[in-house]
Amino acid sequence: MLEIKNLQASINNKTILKGLNLTIKPGELHAMMGPNGSGKSTLAHVLSGKNGYEISGEINFRGENLKKVPVEERAQKGIFLAFQYPLEIPGVNTNNFLKTSLNSILKSKGEKELDTLAFLKLVREKSSELGIDEKILSRQLNVGFSGGEKKKNEILQMKILNPSLSILDETDSGLDIDALKIVAKGVNSSRNDKKSFLVITHYQRLLDYIKPDFVHVLSEGKIIRTGCGELAEELEKTGYKKLN
Repeated sequence: MLEIKNLQASINNKTILKGLNLTIKPGELHAMMGPNGSGKSTLAHVLSGKNGYEISGEINFRGENLKKVPVEERAQKGIFLAFQYPLEIPGVNTNNFLKTSLNSILKSKGEKELDTLAFLKLVREKSSELGIDEKILSRQLNVGFSGGEKKKNEILQMKILNPSLSILDETDSGLDIDALKIVAKGVNSSRNDKKSFLVITHYQRLLDYIKPDFVHVLSEGKIIRTGCGELAEELEKTGYKKLN
């Protein structure tokens, strides 16, 4: 699904990723942990195609080199990023945003776009699965939403857009236990042998609900250790200092 080789990334003349290597196969869920400033969010931004970074190395998604592929085409190819801090977009209706995004992806694949009735049926189904009040979908995108509502809205987007690779950048930050369970439910119900996930988190608590296949520790721009769920439990007890 995703193969990263010797990835280096810099912004404003500061090198953040320093030779990162990572392979995620179809059906796998990888958790990326590490201290502040280790490069976790930079990795998410680079994979999604955010502008401003100077990169070298290889990023291959389903056999295709992504280095020159713009962000919108990456989304159309099946890469989804749930932001750590979801943007508020005044004047843009949430339902309209979701419908336009989904139909853009369907069109890029040569598939039939959904009309309004078919789309609303899909939204009701996915909202119900996640326990999300449909009323928030008639509001402006993330405007006036609580932190938990924004994060749940990101997971709803993921469910509707149905990506091959989902990157969750600290989606659990600031969530109470009920919202955390909804986020975890959305991820777990989406897992299958064709989809892959990269979950970026500071805390082991999310991994109590989302069981990763692999846990990686990122430090100073490189993966310094890889293990299973027990590694996350170890980090919760000992912190990161003993790993360096």
